[in-house]
Amino acid sequence: MNTTHRLCLVLGDQLSFDLASLQTLNAERDTVLLVEVMEEASHVPHHPQKIVLIFSAMRHFAEALRQRGFQVQYVTLDDPDNTGSVPGELHRWQSLLQPEELHLTECGDWRLEQSIKDSGLPIQWHADSRFLCSRGEFSAWAQGKKQLRMEFFYREMRRKSGLLLNGDGTPVGGAWNFDAENRKALPKGVTAPYPARFSPDPVTRQIIALVKERFSSHYGSVENFDYPVTHADAQTLWDYFLDFGLAAFGDYQDAMASNEPFLFHARISAALNIGLLDLRKLCSDVETAYRSGRIALNAAEGFIRQLIGWREYVRGVYWLRMPEYASGNLFGNTRALPAFYWTGDTKMNCMRQAIGQSLEYAYAHHIQRLMVTGNFALLAGIAPTQICEWYLAIYMDAFDWVELPNTLGMVMHADGGYLGSKPYCASGQYIKRMSDYCRGCAYKVSESTGEDACPFNALYWHFLMRHGDLLRRNQRLGMVYKNLDRMTDAKRDALWDRGQMLLARLDAGEPL
Repeated sequence: MNTTHRLCLVLGDQLSFDLASLQTLNAERDTVLLVEVMEEASHVPHHPQKIVLIFSAMRHFAEALRQRGFQVQYVTLDDPDNTGSVPGELHRWQSLLQPEELHLTECGDWRLEQSIKDSGLPIQWHADSRFLCSRGEFSAWAQGKKQLRMEFFYREMRRKSGLLLNGDGTPVGGAWNFDAENRKALPKGVTAPYPARFSPDPVTRQIIALVKERFSSHYGSVENFDYPVTHADAQTLWDYFLDFGLAAFGDYQDAMASNEPFLFHARISAALNIGLLDLRKLCSDVETAYRSGRIALNAAEGFIRQLIGWREYVRGVYWLRMPEYASGNLFGNTRALPAFYWTGDTKMNCMRQAIGQSLEYAYAHHIQRLMVTGNFALLAGIAPTQICEWYLAIYMDAFDWVELPNTLGMVMHADGGYLGSKPYCASGQYIKRMSDYCRGCAYKVSESTGEDACPFNALYWHFLMRHGDLLRRNQRLGMVYKNLDRMTDAKRDALWDRGQMLLARLDAGEPL
């Protein structure tokens, strides 16, 4: 086999033509390597559609690189010589091609990056320039801060990018954040656009067959796979959202509705996270839509904040605090993840809706994750490692850098408030306000202590009571604890007993 000057490994979440490590290559004498490996597909039981997305997008990207003149070596999952791991493949191809240099862009997973660094290979690493904020830049911003706040980081990213700023550097509209305008429930009669869908092509159908054969034990259906696997189709999905979803996204981004898994959300996070879309282009398109009068400011600012605020912020926290961050467990939770998270078999309609669509589409939007499935895990005292693994496995867009801080920090408050200032705990009343789920539920959201009472209600107060020593000092929970203290002893006792009973049922493996 011919030797090569430089060998550049491109991972499955790095499918960008402007990837930093690709920019160093000479197409005539260098080689790009892409590998499908079992270790990355199975270190958690990834949703079958997620595996299909990544493998199919990798194969399409490899072909697109060849059409651009690159020399590409591609290792399929069923290649008999496949070693099954990224370090193993790097060693094998170094031996086969004997490159003078090995090039790689920073990984999105600390575990994988560390395993490559531990391989003993002389890797030349490149910063991932697809993000607005580098690891070093975030570390410098966080230096000396006991607690980090996304809002202040977000303002720095607005200034750096120039997005939604007036000529004098002040924010358009006179405020940095219009989140208060983005919390409307979906009114009756308002219908979401029909989701843009993409039929599997022959390459994707081949991958679907492979995944059915090799990953039949993984939870989740592969039958409804309709995600874009090429840059062109990802752009089509984005254009569809700009035309039909973005205008209402601001108002209804927190809304939930039965049998409406997508509403006005873009569904582009998976494509963005694997490199099929460009962060800067997305933000520019949103700003253009606002300045041309097509959308309101709260929609534009809310979307841009998710991208250059929250998304960049959680990545910064991840690389700043790993690997210790992954072991955070402020509340000392040990409870196992209930089996119904993998099946949707529960009488709680909100959980059944959110879990059911997650299994069917590998998708749920941020409020379903935070305030339904995540809220329940927080209130029930689920071990952070178990709920983190579930989110990483079940969602199409979940990669460790984005999933772990969102789940361990935002959802479970297990990092002690480093990432977010308060635990996002809520009773069933929040779910009632933001959705129609409660109307189709076997439990009564208006009740807290009877057998038919919404489990979220008693578990909410039980959580606050059992962790009062940690949470009473949190200023953002002061009013909540005042309400708890105003209750009669009898009411508090009844809530505690109902919570105890619900947790005992979970420990016994009984569905709620």
